[in-house]
Amino acid sequence: MAESSRLCSVWVGSETGILKGVDLGKKQAFNYSDLSTLSRDQEVSALCWGDDFESEVLVGCVNRTVKTFSTEKSRFTEFRHCPGGEGPFRGLAVWDGSLITCVESGLLKVWKEGSVDSAEITVGPDVYKMCHSPSQRHRVATGGKENDLKIWDLQRPEEPVFRAKNLRNDWLDLRVPVWIRDMQFIPGSDKVVTSTGYHQVRVYDPASPQRRPVLQVEYEEYPLTALSLTADANSVVVGNTHGQVAIIDLRQGRLLRCLKGVAGSVLSLQCHSSLPLVASCGLDRFLRIHNTQDGRLQHKVYLKSRLNCLLFSSQDKLEADGETALQDGVKEEDEEEEDEVWADMPTVTDRAGGGKRRNESEEEPQPSTGPDAAGKTKSATQAKKKTKGMTIGATQAKKTKGKTIDATQAKKTKGKTIDATQAKKTKRKLRSSS
Repeated sequence: MAESSRLCSVWVGSETGILKGVDLGKKQAFNYSDLSTLSRDQEVSALCWGDDFESEVLVGCVNRTVKTFSTEKSRFTEFRHCPGGEGPFRGLAVWDGSLITCVESGLLKVWKEGSVDSAEITVGPDVYKMCHSPSQRHRVATGGKENDLKIWDLQRPEEPVFRAKNLRNDWLDLRVPVWIRDMQFIPGSDKVVTSTGYHQVRVYDPASPQRRPVLQVEYEEYPLTALSLTADANSVVVGNTHGQVAIIDLRQGRLLRCLKGVAGSVLSLQCHSSLPLVASCGLDRFLRIHNTQDGRLQHKVYLKSRLNCLLFSSQDKLEADGETALQDGVKEEDEEEEDEVWADMPTVTDRAGGGKRRNESEEEPQPSTGPDAAGKTKSATQAKKKTKGMTIGATQAKKTKGKTIDATQAKKTKGKTIDATQAKKTKRKLRSSS
C-alpha cells in the first residue's frame, strides 16, 4: 500500500469521507480511509497540499477536522480540530508553517504551528471559495453569494487590499446579482479569475484603477461550479451544473473548445502544472482526464462515490503517462462496448422489388472479366432492350384495340339511333294517310 500511494497522480475526496488515490497508469483507485469508522460528518469538503514537495495531503472534513495524510507513509499522521464559525470548509491553505482555514459563515482563521491561538478575519457571510495566492503567499481571496471578491493581506488583516465593485445596473436599471462560485490567482500577476453562479467568467486586476472586472465572458446558461487555469495561464477551464466543460481564452475572451463525456454536475477541476491535461470529477462518480489541446478524453476511472474535490499531482511520475496518453488517447468504456455490439450484429438489406431479405455477409457472385464476359454483357443488354420493346408494343396494341372497340360500339349506337328515327317517320305517315 505504501508503494501504491507514491504512484498515485490524482487525489480525490468523496462525499462519504474517503480519500482516494488514483494511479492513472494502471487505472486503479485505492482507498486510504478506515471504512469501518466512516460517517456522514466526515465528508471531504476541501483538499490542499501540505508542502511544496507534495508529500502531504491536507483533508478538510465537514466535522471541522483537518487530517494530514502522508503520501510516503500511506497513512494519516495528524488530526487537528479547527472549531469556529458555521458550515463546511470553503478552502484550506498552508503559509509559513501555519494552517489557513475558511468556513461558509465567513470566518477565516490562521492556525500557527504548535499554538492553540489563531488569528481571525471576518470576510463576509455565505462564502463559497477561499483561494491562496501561489506567488504572494501572504495573500488570499474570498467570495460567495452576495459577497463580492476581496483580496486579503494576512500580514495586515484589518481591511482587504482589494474590494471588487459590482457591475452597473442592467438595461432594466436593476441591480446585477453577485454569486462567486470559484476563483484562482493568475500566476505572475495580481489578477484573479472568478466564475459565478450566473454563468459568467470575470477577470479582476487590482493594479487597474477600476475595481470592476477588466474582462467578462458568459458561457451557456447554467451556474459555473468550478474553474482552473491551464499550464500557460492564458486559458481557463470551467464546468457547470449540467456537466458541460469548456476552455475559454482569457486573452481574446472567446470560447476555444468544449470537453465532452461528462455527465452530471462538475464539482472540481484542476489542470496539470506543466502538461496540457485537466482532471475533473463530480456527481457522476467518474474521474476524467482530458487533453486541453485537442479535447480528447485520456483517462476515465470509476470511483464508486460522489466526488467533491481533487488534487492533481505535478510530480514527474505523471509525465510518462501523460506523454503516452497524448499520443494514443483512451476511448470511453461505454462507446467501446456499444461499438462491439454493433460490430457483432449482421447487416440486412431489402432486395429491389422483392420481399425477401438476405445477409450481406453471404458471398455474392463476382462479375467476371474478359472478352467472353463482355459478349455476355452485350447480349444481356440487347435481350433487355428487346424485352422492353415487346412490352411497349403489347401495351400500345392493347390501347389500339381498346380504341377500335370504342369506335365499333359508337357505330352500333349510331345505327340504332337512325333506325329509331325512321320508325317514328313511318308511324307518322300511316297516321296521316288514315
